[in-house]
Amino acid sequence: MTKTDNSGKSTCFPISFEFWYRILSFVVGLPPSGAYVNLSEERIEVRMGWAFRSSFPRSAVKSASALNKKPLSRGVHGFCGRWLVNGSGKGILSIKLDPVQRARVLGFPVRLRELLVSVEDISVLAEILQSTNR
Repeated sequence: MTKTDNSGKSTCFPISFEFWYRILSFVVGLPPSGAYVNLSEERIEVRMGWAFRSSFPRSAVKSASALNKKPLSRGVHGFCGRWLVNGSGKGILSIKLDPVQRARVLGFPVRLRELLVSVEDISVLAEILQSTNR
């Protein structure tokens, strides 16, 4: 469920989790409560517990659209600046960034040019991100 803070200046989109991965994520210390995409007026923050974090300006978003493929893996995976942060194979949003941004995976700095993230309100988040650069 999408949440807006009391000031109305921040909206949080939880990262979606399938039931079986929700259980596994608790075991490895990645509870769904620490996995979200938070939008403020100027910035986007993405977190998945201790495994992934990034904060970048909304102006860096070049496109946001639904991914037509269902990834087999769950968690945090990436290569060459393309990172998948998901708890579900459904509702994957592709967020392309320019210029390339920074993220941290297991505490290590990585490049972030495309973020694939699972969210329940994919159409709402995509619409908000697309309207940022109109």
